[in-house]
Amino acid sequence: MNDLDCDHDDPAQYPTDDALDLDRALTIATDLAAWASETIRHPRAGGVREKAGPADIVTQTDETIETHVRTVLRSAFPTHGIEGEEYGTHAPATPNAPYWVVDPVDGTTNYAHGIGWCSFSLGLAAPDGTPLLGVVADPWRGETFTAIRGRGAHLNGTPIQAATHTTLTGHIFLTEWAAHAHWPGLDSLLAALSHRHCTTRVMGSTALSLSQVAAGRATAAAIGEFHAVDGLPAYLIGTEAGAVALPPVPAYDEPLLLSAPGVAEEMAELWRAAQGAEA
Repeated sequence: MNDLDCDHDDPAQYPTDDALDLDRALTIATDLAAWASETIRHPRAGGVREKAGPADIVTQTDETIETHVRTVLRSAFPTHGIEGEEYGTHAPATPNAPYWVVDPVDGTTNYAHGIGWCSFSLGLAAPDGTPLLGVVADPWRGETFTAIRGRGAHLNGTPIQAATHTTLTGHIFLTEWAAHAHWPGLDSLLAALSHRHCTTRVMGSTALSLSQVAAGRATAAAIGEFHAVDGLPAYLIGTEAGAVALPPVPAYDEPLLLSAPGVAEEMAELWRAAQGAEA
């Protein structure tokens, strides 16, 4: 992770360049991740507001981080689009320009209640949605997951790989609820995993849960609704670490499963059976 000094608050430090330089983009993204992590670790200021309902909330920290990220990205990449969790979509200046996706605090409910499991998620995608770059930062563990398409995945600069397990038994499956609710097929899937003595954890951050598969900590992870702002960066990190995605290309609002390669077939069988049971 890059350490930040006060100059990093000034977006003018990054020269404007419309050419797609993924190394430069990653440097800016990891700088932003370090800044966001430091902001999240500070004592929380301001209250908590509801968005769509009591289980969908936002804090001043979410808004502060996303505002700063948008300012830096629009200065450094003026033709790029931006899609954010709190402030929606800023369209690209040209039809063939890539776009950024950002979730300033993925796991706001945990953050707002003082539970140290949330993340900062930032990614870059091609105009057709193909992920090009992903960054997921865990402020509490001092970890930053990164990936550039075709170059593998890294944790704090060190290459990582999905687990080499060949069975679900004795290992960990991570998932997330859809806000406060289970998603279709989840209950059947959890029952099948339990029968195999595979332990499930619901941690509270989509980006972090998916990233644990990349780090080899979780054997598999699944979400009921894929959203690019918190799912695309971790999806790229996971697949670049060798995890198998089902479906191979995620679709908006549809379920996504990431599995270590040695359990991908077993996990896919349970996944399809669970979805069929609750269709």
